[in-house]
Amino acid sequence: MALKRRTKVNESFSMASMTDVIFLLLIFFMVTSTVVVPNAIKVTLPQSQKQTAAKPLTRVTIDANLNYYVAFGNQKETRVSFEDITPFLQESYAKEPEMFVALYADETVPYKEIVKILNIANENKFRMVLATRPQ
Repeated sequence: MALKRRTKVNESFSMASMTDVIFLLLIFFMVTSTVVVPNAIKVTLPQSQKQTAAKPLTRVTIDANLNYYVAFGNQKETRVSFEDITPFLQESYAKEPEMFVALYADETVPYKEIVKILNIANENKFRMVLATRPQ
């Protein structure tokens, strides 16, 4: 019985086709990601399905007439001017450093009024929660 000797054939794999496929996939994902981003955010506040279980320690309320009310703990809400909100929150923070502030805003309140309160919280490093009502 004769043994056949296998001769090694020069096998080579061309990476050019693989590179083309990877490049086309990269272009595809780049193009589709730019289409998806603008439609990604849909805001339907002030209603939400999820509610926080924790009760806020400090509350800021803005009613439909753009009146501001504040309360700490079990206190009743008291009407204040916008300028009095920052000192009130700082005083509340001094009492309880682990507090978080809940913002209750009527759905007719302009967004810029809500942002003004959020800016106060951001400047003072307060933790803020936007209160919503369940659906």
